[in-house]
Amino acid sequence: MNIRRLENKIALITGGGSGIGAAIVRRFVEEGAHVCIVDRQKSSLEAVADSLPKGSVTTCVGNVSNANDVERMIRTALTVEGKLHILVNDAAINSSGAITDISPAHWGEVLGVNLTGPFLMMREAIPHLIKSGGGSIINIASLGGLRCPPTSVAYCTSKAGLIMLTQAAAVDYGPKGIRCNVICPGWVRTPMSDEGLDRLALLLNTNRDGAYARVARDIPLGKVAKPEEIAPLCAFLASDESSYMTGAVLVLDGGSAVVDAGTISLKN
Repeated sequence: MNIRRLENKIALITGGGSGIGAAIVRRFVEEGAHVCIVDRQKSSLEAVADSLPKGSVTTCVGNVSNANDVERMIRTALTVEGKLHILVNDAAINSSGAITDISPAHWGEVLGVNLTGPFLMMREAIPHLIKSGGGSIINIASLGGLRCPPTSVAYCTSKAGLIMLTQAAAVDYGPKGIRCNVICPGWVRTPMSDEGLDRLALLLNTNRDGAYARVARDIPLGKVAKPEEIAPLCAFLASDESSYMTGAVLVLDGGSAVVDAGTISLKN
């Protein structure tokens, strides 16, 4: 890649050990950033780091819902040059169940990672972004934060909350040079999606690929996204090319959100 829009930028990316997060890490490194990668799984972090040029990344194992871990993540990112320019909140966990199906403990776990985690990361990162002269926060929500599939109350609520958290930050910290935007992907082929599609495969009496093919039928572009198709938008939002964009809710779903649900059963 010839374009290096993130040259000399320091970025911290949570959930960077797999899926969308790992794709964002790779794209940011290609565009010149030094990336602090955060994930709960040490082996995943090491695998991503080993695939990239030496010295281009720093790793930190931790859970974004743990305030002590979050402080350590920020300290780790600051060891590079004492600055932080970009924060990407990608870490998340999936969940299924309606209100009466899930326990308060499970509800708390999902919101802890998917919503409180980004809040804690932003709370610790924003003073350093301001000190570094301003910066960009990119939150990875979901189409599930705007549209509600069945039995996904905790996940959808957490992602809807993340959208509003993004907009609140845009309003409060825009005057201090902080831009905050949120991306809402639709179906993306990731390890987390694999888990959900494996459950669908059992219901459809097919395999994982068959389940992905089934959900792709209802997407206007006719396919499920690759993580690498989400990363370029993140690079744009992290760069100065998006210098006048904040508070934006960007849907990246192959057209899923515009489909009339009542007509889906008429296809094929």
